[in-house]
Amino acid sequence: MPIPTEPIGSIPRTESLFVAFEKFNAGEVQEDILKQEFERATIETIRLFEETGSPVISDGEQRKYSSFWTYPIYGLKNLDPDGFEVPFKAGHIRKFPLILSGPFRYSVYANSFLDVSLKHAKVPVKQAVISASALSLMYPTAGISNYSQEEFLEDLIIENEKDIRQCLQKGAHCVQVDFTEGRLAIKIDPSGDFLENFIEMNNLVLDKFSESERAKIGIHTCPGGDHDSTHSADVDYAKLLPSLFELLAGNFYIQLSSEKDRARVLQIIKENRKPHQRIFVGVINPISPRLETPEEVCQQILEAAKYIPVDKLGSTDDCGFSPFCDDRSTTRELAFAKIRARVLGTQMASKILGI
Repeated sequence: MPIPTEPIGSIPRTESLFVAFEKFNAGEVQEDILKQEFERATIETIRLFEETGSPVISDGEQRKYSSFWTYPIYGLKNLDPDGFEVPFKAGHIRKFPLILSGPFRYSVYANSFLDVSLKHAKVPVKQAVISASALSLMYPTAGISNYSQEEFLEDLIIENEKDIRQCLQKGAHCVQVDFTEGRLAIKIDPSGDFLENFIEMNNLVLDKFSESERAKIGIHTCPGGDHDSTHSADVDYAKLLPSLFELLAGNFYIQLSSEKDRARVLQIIKENRKPHQRIFVGVINPISPRLETPEEVCQQILEAAKYIPVDKLGSTDDCGFSPFCDDRSTTRELAFAKIRARVLGTQMASKILGI
């Protein structure tokens, strides 16, 4: 088998979907029109994804309105939109809602996205879900009357397990848990206690799966990616990675291409990776306007092979290309060209390594 290569998830939305978003938000079209655009955008994205030659694809997260983080709570009424804030280096801030009452239940499960993608895709489809730890930030510090934080977390863990399990049962090739808040946790709390709480919480979910099921579950870490900017790239990977590999997952998708000292990060991975864990190293920088060449991708994989056993090595993109639905900083054309370079570069590396 050649070195496996997979995307992270999101692709910039189609132009018609952007227009539909704007009209929907302005109250000019009904939600059924928006849903029709979701389906058209998904079908087109799958077609273009397959044309890159990628052996595993996603649906481009066209239907995750309005972001990779908030899809499970879309349409819920018990929310305060003025919640916690995540500042990005470019100067903008993303706000995420808080819940106002319990019990907590998802309004949307990620397996619903597979209904369209599995129907139209001719190659395996992966599905990304948001982590329990990310959604845990929705509980207000002031608390909620008659609904404790402990009760909220119990409900959240049940819902998060359900989100992952339903995707596996429906036929997803694998399920990727987005854990971009891992590196952010170190920035918020340099002591590491916040991160350790996140690791423990996510493991409460992952522990509910069998060993064979966890082999199809992966963790994605990156310093965020929004409007060509990050929220925590200044945090030293050495403070995250040892804890990251304590997560009970079989696969890890690690942003690496945009790191200044890849060799140092690879050494940290080598020292902390568990023998059964496969590492998909990031070889494409989605927030860079420059198109990587297949040769550059190949060299990055060959470098990684010096630190990671080849049978536990894979390639991926550093992050999704458009995790938030209003991010138009990267064109669809460039995103698919970068993916094509990843695919070709991975094939080149596989041949050189004799796989």
